[in-house]
Amino acid sequence: MSAPLLLWVILLRWASGGGFIRGGGRTWQHCTDLRPLDILSEVVPAGGLARGMRVFQVQGLRGFQLAASRPRALGFPASRLFIHCDRFPEEFSIIVTLRVLGIPAKRNEYIFTLMAEGSPSVLVGLRYAPGKLHFLFWSQERAGGWQTRVTFPNVSLADSQWHTLVLAVSGQSFSLTVDCSTPKDVVVETPFPASLSVRRASFYLGNRRRRKGVFTGLLRQLVLLPGADATSRICTTMNFKVATLSVPTILLDVPVKPASNEVLKYPYETDTKVTLGSHPRCTKQEKAQFWFNASRRGLYLCNGSAWVSMLEVKHRLDYVEEYQNLVTNSETMGIEVFTIPKVGLFAATANRISPPGSAVYKWTDGKFVPYQNIPTYQAQSWKYFTIGKKIFLAVANFEQNERGQEFSVIYKWSRRKAKFITYQRITTHSARDWEAFVIEGEAFLAVVNHREGNNHNIDSVIYRWNPRTGLFETNQTIPTSGAYDWEFFTIGPYSFLAVANTFNGTSTKIYSHIYIWLSGSFQLFQSILTFGAADWEVFRIGDRVFLAVANSHSYDSGMPVPSNFYAINSSIYELNITAQMFVKFQDLPTSSALDWEFFSVGDDSFLVVANSFDGFTFSVNSIIYRWQGYEGFVAAHHLPTVGCRDWEAFHTAEGSYLLYSSAKEPLSKVLKLKTT
Repeated sequence: MSAPLLLWVILLRWASGGGFIRGGGRTWQHCTDLRPLDILSEVVPAGGLARGMRVFQVQGLRGFQLAASRPRALGFPASRLFIHCDRFPEEFSIIVTLRVLGIPAKRNEYIFTLMAEGSPSVLVGLRYAPGKLHFLFWSQERAGGWQTRVTFPNVSLADSQWHTLVLAVSGQSFSLTVDCSTPKDVVVETPFPASLSVRRASFYLGNRRRRKGVFTGLLRQLVLLPGADATSRICTTMNFKVATLSVPTILLDVPVKPASNEVLKYPYETDTKVTLGSHPRCTKQEKAQFWFNASRRGLYLCNGSAWVSMLEVKHRLDYVEEYQNLVTNSETMGIEVFTIPKVGLFAATANRISPPGSAVYKWTDGKFVPYQNIPTYQAQSWKYFTIGKKIFLAVANFEQNERGQEFSVIYKWSRRKAKFITYQRITTHSARDWEAFVIEGEAFLAVVNHREGNNHNIDSVIYRWNPRTGLFETNQTIPTSGAYDWEFFTIGPYSFLAVANTFNGTSTKIYSHIYIWLSGSFQLFQSILTFGAADWEVFRIGDRVFLAVANSHSYDSGMPVPSNFYAINSSIYELNITAQMFVKFQDLPTSSALDWEFFSVGDDSFLVVANSFDGFTFSVNSIIYRWQGYEGFVAAHHLPTVGCRDWEAFHTAEGSYLLYSSAKEPLSKVLKLKTT
């Protein structure tokens, strides 16, 4: 090639912004001076905020909250950063300081994207999903191009704390450092492109140019540092979680003391509303509003669907004390605590003897006092539920009435009479339990039929509410064996119904079943071997889902008699998402357990078991177990009970309580949880 022609080629490369070739790679120094490029500050206009941005202060630090309504307003042309040429750096670091709110398991939220005009593809982006961080980039080396996703697993950020991330990129190597801890390194087959054009491209803060996937947390720092791994520059402070390279001025301002006649105003207080009183609703309309819960001395922020704790006095369970002896009409098989809006807190006891039947008590001046007697026939349990503005209370009757009829009854709250009145009678067979639930906007009521005569292997029934007739009508029957309990729960979009099968006529060692709602009916999902199962209790701790079974006794007519029928383990199962089934998590020794109740005090989680009989006496201790994380549940408090049948946890403005029923004496007890 002649010298003039060679010079012409070089000049063409220079004019096109290509730079020079050095060692087979291209330098990027002509696009910038390698200073930190503050993406966050570019979105903030001088002296104010962009539309769709708010400033909040949490844990002493300020950050931006972004609105989903105007995603394009949170963007700016890439040319404002890349002033000398239109190529993204080949090697760089991205520094982010953020505070993540809890998001649903399958949701992704974008921290930032770089997108070309008129194209839906993401040239460069950072996306967060629960437990994962994804770095996205577009490779244009081949015709049409393709997108590469680099995933960093086990990145836990949703703990309501500030975190600083450093993502370093060089060719095929990608490294993520969270709060200056040990870097997570990933090597992929496709390298980051050496020449990624950003011509007619724009940065978008917290979104990908549309409302779906907008970042719902707080952003404090978002910096692009070309040509270097920024970890060494960031990890020089003691507070690694909020290490700073470049932060917008409005987030750094420290309020000054006002003049005596001047009201101190903070930018982050603009449009902030604080609601007082009882638990308000939290929808998209209330998003970014605060609620102060005076009874718990806590401040909460609405994230558009739930109240997230910002500041709360954390209580810890210290001990349990007897608070009230509740004299009942007779032995109590079950209890139901519920609140009727604008009326008060109530407890319904399912009593064995009729007459006088069962009773409803109202919480008055810090005690339960008799409110209404209801005729029942060896009642086993109550279920409170609502359909629209209608309020119902259903009783499971175990025996026939005076006329030889066997009905369980649904009662409706009369606002005019201020009491429950008979609404619908349903034929049942030694009914043990009712469960009310809603699926896809339709109301259902399921009854557990225990036996018909001496036959324990009979159908239990699921009823569907008919809004036209205003009655429950049979929707589905499910075969059960001496069943005691239904438990309804949801996981994501799926609905489940678990039955506790107790006795098949010859053995208590039988399978209890979990059903899943598919195509308009419940279908078998999983079977679990149980021993006289009397109760299922579903509960959640963080993102984990558990299901506890109360095993009452072990009996098999074809097996040798055990030394003790009633000293038997009850079990806790945990949902394994990968296996799509519940797997055993922990066994706990129990004495003819009949009920589990889950409750929380502050940040601590507890399970209390109703131990009813140890083979010798009904005067046995029921036990409160405390969640200890890796250790599972550990016994924390032993409570003297007599024939304990059921537990209910409830809260009032005065504190937290447990109520237990006795199936062996006409006395139930309210216990108060004393906290520190």
